[in-house]
Amino acid sequence: MPTARTWIACGQWLVTLATCAFLIVPVVMSIVAGLTVNYFRGVASGLTLRWLDEVWTQYHASVFLSLEVAAATLAVTLLTGVPAGYALARSKTRLSRVIEELLVLPVALPGLASALALLVVYGGFSAFRMSVAFIVVGHVVFTLPFMVRPVAAVCSQADLRTLEEGAASLGASFWQRFVTIVLPNARPGIVAGALAVLTLSIGEFNLTWMLHTPDTKTLPVGLADTYASLRLEVGSAYTILFFLMTMPLLVAMQWLGVDVPGVAGKQHKRQKPKDTV
Repeated sequence: MPTARTWIACGQWLVTLATCAFLIVPVVMSIVAGLTVNYFRGVASGLTLRWLDEVWTQYHASVFLSLEVAAATLAVTLLTGVPAGYALARSKTRLSRVIEELLVLPVALPGLASALALLVVYGGFSAFRMSVAFIVVGHVVFTLPFMVRPVAAVCSQADLRTLEEGAASLGASFWQRFVTIVLPNARPGIVAGALAVLTLSIGEFNLTWMLHTPDTKTLPVGLADTYASLRLEVGSAYTILFFLMTMPLLVAMQWLGVDVPGVAGKQHKRQKPKDTV
C-alpha cells in the first residue's frame, strides 16, 4: 500500500505538472497558430510557413534593431555595472546603501513612468530623441540593477577580499588586482547579469513603446503591432520569431548554472589547508 509520503510526493508532482501545463500550453498553442493556414480552423486547415515569411519580410529590421539595442545596452551595463557592483560591495557606508536602493528604483517603477521621466528631461534634444541611443539609455536605466546586484553579491564574498589583500601585500596595484583577481572571480555574477540584461532588453516593451519612433521600432513593439492588426496568424508567427531569439539566452542561463538572485551561492569554496608535519 502506498504510504502517506508517497501520496504527498505524487501530489507535489501533480501540482507541478499542472502548473507547467497552465504556463506552457498557451505558448504551444500560439506557436501552432503561427504555422497553420487558418487560425480558426486550426491544424485541420494545414501547416504553412507563409506567416513566418511575411513577418520576416515586414519586420526583419526590428529584429536586427533589437539585437543592436541589446548589445549596446549590455556594453554600457558591463562598463558601468561591474565597477559599480564592486564599489558597492567594498563600501559599508550608509551612502552606498542609499545609492544601491536608488539603482533599483527604476525596477520598482512602471516602465511607462521611467519612459515619461526620460521624455520630460531629454525629449527636447530632438536629435537624441529620434535616435536609437535614446532607447538604449532607457534600457540601461531599467537593466543596470540586474548587472550591479549579481556582481555586488559575488564581490562581497570574504574569499575574494582575502585574495585581494594577499595580492596587495605582494605589491600588486589596484588595477592588477581588479583585472587578475576581481574579474575572474566575479565571472559568475558578470555572466548572470549579462544574460539577464540581454533577455530583458530584447523583451522590454512598456518603456520601449513610449520611447520608440517609426524608425526605431524594436521586436516587442513590432509584436504589438502585428496583434493590433487582428490577424492572429501573423502575430503568432511573430511570437515564434521572438521565441527563437530569447530561448537560446534562457537555455544558456540554465546551462551555465547561474541564478541572478543567488549568484553568491555559486562561488568556489575555500579549500582547507593540508596538515603539515
